[in-house]
Amino acid sequence: MGKLFIVLGIVFIIIGVIWTLFGKLPGDISFKRGNFSFHFPIMTSIVVSIVLSLILYLIGKLK
Repeated sequence: MGKLFIVLGIVFIIIGVIWTLFGKLPGDISFKRGNFSFHFPIMTSIVVSIVLSLILYLIGKLK
């Protein structure tokens, strides 16, 4: 159980770093009108998904 928490912590740290570095990629949708703003990070979500898939694949191969 402890190893699972360590791996999840590392994954969350990597997600945080990626989100900070690539917070507004081309392809992210943003609208701003008056007091209303909407941001949908499509490309950021795709990049995070690919990185997480690679990390989990590598962790599975190491077991």
